[in-house]
Amino acid sequence: NELGPDYTKENAPGKGKSKMKAKDWDLHINVLGWLYLLSSFVFLVLGLVALVFMTGIGLATEDPVAFQILGVVGISGAMFFTLLALPGMAAGYGLLKRYSWARVLALIVAFFNLANFPIGSAIGVYTFVVLLQADITNHFAPPKTA
Repeated sequence: NELGPDYTKENAPGKGKSKMKAKDWDLHINVLGWLYLLSSFVFLVLGLVALVFMTGIGLATEDPVAFQILGVVGISGAMFFTLLALPGMAAGYGLLKRYSWARVLALIVAFFNLANFPIGSAIGVYTFVVLLQADITNHFAPPKTA
């Protein structure tokens, strides 16, 4: 066989069960959860920095109009970065708690993270590698029925 002596349709990439143990996948899911929480925390800090920086510049100019305008810009920046952080925070928390909806949310956030080069891209690719495994759904709690 030109693809190697151990290659068969049953053990082809993407086919069948993964050779990794359950505890290994649990570790990867935990790492993803903490990566999402950490990267979301960075966005929250950026929002706070934008607020303090813009308001500080407005105060330093001693111009009431500049203070008002820069205050609005700072608040807008803080709100923008907070809105960017919320989905990642929810995905990270959900992954750590193994909620089934967190896998889908993390995949959606990972898609948008691909544009956030280089760190967001790396987290996005890592998310796809981990959460698109065939047997990964076994590591998440089934959704509760009403």
